[in-house]
Amino acid sequence: MLMGVVETLAGLVGNYLTKETGVTVVFESAIVPRWKDNCIQFKNVFVSRRPGHGRRNRNVSKGSAETAAAAAAAAAINFDGKDVTQHVAEEEEDSNFTQFDVTIDTVNVTLSIARWMNGKGLLKDVEIKGVRGVIDRTHVFWEYNIDPQSLKHEHSPGDFEIESFKLEDLLVTVYQPNGFRPFSVSIYSCDLPQLRKQWLFYDFLSANNCSGSFDDSLFTIHPRQSHNILPGYSEVQNPWKKTSRLRIDGLEIDHLNRGIEGPFSWIQQGNVDIVADVSFPLDDDLQFSKLVHDIYEHMEATINSSSSDNVHHDFSSVISSIRQIGQKEKEEKFLVMDLHVQLNDVRAAVPIFNKDLSYVNNAMIRPIVAYVNSRKTYIPINCRVVKRLSEFDGSWTVYDSGLMEDLSAEVNMSSIRYEYMS
Repeated sequence: MLMGVVETLAGLVGNYLTKETGVTVVFESAIVPRWKDNCIQFKNVFVSRRPGHGRRNRNVSKGSAETAAAAAAAAAINFDGKDVTQHVAEEEEDSNFTQFDVTIDTVNVTLSIARWMNGKGLLKDVEIKGVRGVIDRTHVFWEYNIDPQSLKHEHSPGDFEIESFKLEDLLVTVYQPNGFRPFSVSIYSCDLPQLRKQWLFYDFLSANNCSGSFDDSLFTIHPRQSHNILPGYSEVQNPWKKTSRLRIDGLEIDHLNRGIEGPFSWIQQGNVDIVADVSFPLDDDLQFSKLVHDIYEHMEATINSSSSDNVHHDFSSVISSIRQIGQKEKEEKFLVMDLHVQLNDVRAAVPIFNKDLSYVNNAMIRPIVAYVNSRKTYIPINCRVVKRLSEFDGSWTVYDSGLMEDLSAEVNMSSIRYEYMS
């Protein structure tokens, strides 16, 4: 009887997660290890996102990972046209998205009805351990001159705002489009102070700590330590919430310069060491903006229900002032990234025709590149990127936040300056 209640409750929670994430989920068992903490533990979970599943089939079910994998493969075959009867009956799906099939050993979720009532989602804490699988991006393509801002997530009531997110022991194989070689990504441990659907990329960027490897290159995110902090130094004197250091060693250059233009794209071989110190703004102003936003929305509702012109005029003036204050506070918050890139053992080839250099500079740069190619050397590049906090609102990747474009532009400019100085 108890197990039936637990599995029913787990199914409700799983269906909520399925609705929020748009993936197909199958779990083998579910238990409630800590009743007083409202915690539910899923065991042997299979998660899949493939075209052809259909929205009607995206429900949490109970079963084995092998059965779920077979069902996912069958759905993919049907979508490819070998069984068009079922596909025509369902709404046509777009396959231009990242697809994946992963198995998870353990998922612990803590529920909060109060947060759900406040529109912050049902989940309070999430812990995930033991992730294995495949991330398939071979179907992804980009439209010409697409605006990254158009890809951002639009907030809707009920989007999850998890207070604590922890991930351990992840190992997946990534397949990229355009014939790029497969590579592995692993996360040994990851601890996020919060994980919000509307600020997904920003929250991962501001992790308490994270360690793993990307294509066999070790990376870490941790608080930056400094010898300049004196006794009695308080957070009131610090204009930043915190400063984190992101580091990755020996990353293959083709992960960074594939598909871009400029001097950085001339490099054909080599690896990169990257150290980035990221300073995050204080949250007080962001909370204030959210507060005033809620206030003027409530006042607008009051105005709409009132028939008094004077009340409408007074409230409109107050709302206009609050909007201006909230917008000012939001626009004045920035994230600062101090980037140090070291190119190791690079081999470059200057295009015969390029728009980045004049005819004279083009002739001068070729002996320099030939000299660099003939020796084992390293090229240091230092730059700074400053971005408004609002640019991360709705961003899920480094692309739609505009950070990749900013980093490429700064690195290209620094590369040109370094070559001229050489």
